[in-house]
Amino acid sequence: MKFSLFAHMERTQENQSYQTLYAEFIDLCLMADEGGMHAIWTGEHHGMDFTISPNPLLTLIDLARRTKNVRLGTGTIAAPFWHPIKLAGELAMADLLCEGRLEVGIARGAYMYEYERLLPGLDAIEAGLRLRELVPAVKNLWQGDYAHEGEFYQFPSTSASPKPIQESGPPLWIAARDPNSHEFAIANNCNVQVTPLWLGMEEVESLAQRFSEACDKNLSEDAITAPKLMILQHAYVGSNEIEVQAAAEQLSRYYCQFGAWFQNKRPVTQGRIKPMSESEVAENKMYAPSVMRDNLAIGTVSEIIKQLKIYESLGYDEFSYWIDSGLSIEQKKASLSLFINEVMPVFAE
Repeated sequence: MKFSLFAHMERTQENQSYQTLYAEFIDLCLMADEGGMHAIWTGEHHGMDFTISPNPLLTLIDLARRTKNVRLGTGTIAAPFWHPIKLAGELAMADLLCEGRLEVGIARGAYMYEYERLLPGLDAIEAGLRLRELVPAVKNLWQGDYAHEGEFYQFPSTSASPKPIQESGPPLWIAARDPNSHEFAIANNCNVQVTPLWLGMEEVESLAQRFSEACDKNLSEDAITAPKLMILQHAYVGSNEIEVQAAAEQLSRYYCQFGAWFQNKRPVTQGRIKPMSESEVAENKMYAPSVMRDNLAIGTVSEIIKQLKIYESLGYDEFSYWIDSGLSIEQKKASLSLFINEVMPVFAE
């Protein structure tokens, strides 16, 4: 099993400068590269001073100039906000500037807040349909001289310019949850990225099963390579139970804030929602610290190794360490250092 880092420029306090936050983001990415992690993933979000990444390709191109070996991935592009011709060309240009290290994760998008502002009237069903039209169109544009007549996009014969460095284009990953999404990914020769979010081992097992069944049903006999399965999950490695419990409590606050954004009910000012009060956090049992402790990849070194060994046995090819958490940069670095130096070598063996 390979290991990667998933990170945004995370702004949890109003007085944090963007310059400082980006420098901290870069520090974590350099640790991942120098520590032998397989990839760095960063996503796409708009108008939210929570996980800042309006164009992941800009960030990845900057990282390409600072790193040496790590793969650089969009985790994920929000499909409805892109035209196929624009996306195909910009991904190809990014692959050129990243010297062939680009990976491309694509999703339908998650936040209604963004839908309302970029495509008013869009819902999750239409967003999923747009993704399913976009992905094959992008792949065909990389091959060139492709005309398209679809429900959402129509254009005459067009070729992506430039063409990607990587043969057939950068590897594509589809963010999937329901069985139909898994089947779409496999049928279109894409890898799959899943996240159980705050849910536990039962969800981890179910997601792996959905992928396996989709492969059995849709994998082409002439497929050159088998599709890969990546799990994205919040993680924290502590030196002792006191540190681990403190991380669980902070991740509880993080998920309460995440849930508030997802529900799209709180007023937004300057791209921020009012922080959850201590009483609101305490009342939200879905994201209680005990749930975080049990369900996320947080624990001591031995506990994390045991948990990831289970993931590996379930067929996961990559574990992506989701480091956005509300923890301080010092806590993040200490945890990532333990993960790189104490956890990863066990799997290399």
